Amino acid sequence: MALPGLTDITVALIDDHEVVHEGLASWCGAAMPPITVAGRYLRPTEFLTAGTASRVDAVVLDLQFGDGSPLIALDMVRTLADAGHRVVIYSMRSDAATILDCLDNGAVTYLTKSEGRQHIVPAIEAAVTDRPYVSPSMAGAMSADTRCSRPELTDREREVLIQWFRTESKIFAARALYITPSTVSTHLGRVRAKYAAVGRPASTKAALVARALQDGIISIDDL
Repeated sequence: MALPGLTDITVALIDDHEVVHEGLASWCGAAMPPITVAGRYLRPTEFLTAGTASRVDAVVLDLQFGDGSPLIALDMVRTLADAGHRVVIYSMRSDAATILDCLDNGAVTYLTKSEGRQHIVPAIEAAVTDRPYVSPSMAGAMSADTRCSRPELTDREREVLIQWFRTESKIFAARALYITPSTVSTHLGRVRAKYAAVGRPASTKAALVARALQDGIISIDDL
């Protein structure tokens, strides 16, 4: 799917409560420019079998469906992400473990249902341009935790990490730092290796943002 401009974002809403659909659709419609809701679904499986699945730029997904296990929802996050969908989680759960699990499985950002229009719209816009969006719930859950095994990054690695978080790609990060994209890749590879070495691998950009926040390596102001 081609990356859309911010004038033609299309999303799918997946939640088993119609009232949530109504609220999200209202916020999306009031965005400037408006975000089009291509479909509303009560279950992830309904979305996957619908004709709109290939035409949306982002999926706003709840984690809990009836009596279903959050682990089943995590499998669905991974399935949607593997299919190329940018997944924005919108859930009642706010614990760090759940947030990290979702980000590790391919979600691009995480919001709780206590966060309204002022966060859901920019989160969707950030998702479709491959930029991290740190909501208050995510920031609070990822606040510096001294119990974690923290990797030691060089000043240059931290600088590259922050610039990559701020931009859409390694190419833009490289331009901002006056280095080559391959040099950016080298530094990011070292950062990932250091996280893996302390037993906290980060498989996605969003997961790396969360871990860096959790470790105090970056702050909200850096983003």
